[in-house]
Amino acid sequence: MSCTGTTKDITRLRVLLVDDNAALRGALRVTLQAFGCAEVLEADTVDRALDVMKSKPVDLLITDWKMKPRDGLDLVRTLRRSATSPAPFLPIIMLSAYSREDRITEARQCGVDAFLIKPFTAASLASVIQETLSQTNQDDAHNPTDLACTN
Repeated sequence: MSCTGTTKDITRLRVLLVDDNAALRGALRVTLQAFGCAEVLEADTVDRALDVMKSKPVDLLITDWKMKPRDGLDLVRTLRRSATSPAPFLPIIMLSAYSREDRITEARQCGVDAFLIKPFTAASLASVIQETLSQTNQDDAHNPTDLACTN
């Protein structure tokens, strides 16, 4: 995968995958490694993901929506709204089988940068990563009011 036009290419990225499905995390890890991703970290819960982000910097978060006990949207809200967030401006890609427009809108309003509907291909994942990195690099400092989640 080439990330031309971005200041951070994937070969220098530390990506955190958050999904309670180990098989999907594994498939994503292998795909990201095939793209040349520098480091892929994994967490199976929101709380473990937050622990990872507190212990080391992450350049990109890819999270599933539907998880238990806390879901991916709760993770996004925590990152975007908490005063103690370890990464309030982290680029976030949400994975979900939810494809209804209202679900996508809800995720975007909470601070998700990109939404990828399952099932997806390696090519669509590459495209979304490239677009997300380009978008967040152009808009390097998010306006916190743009990230507020409305309930």
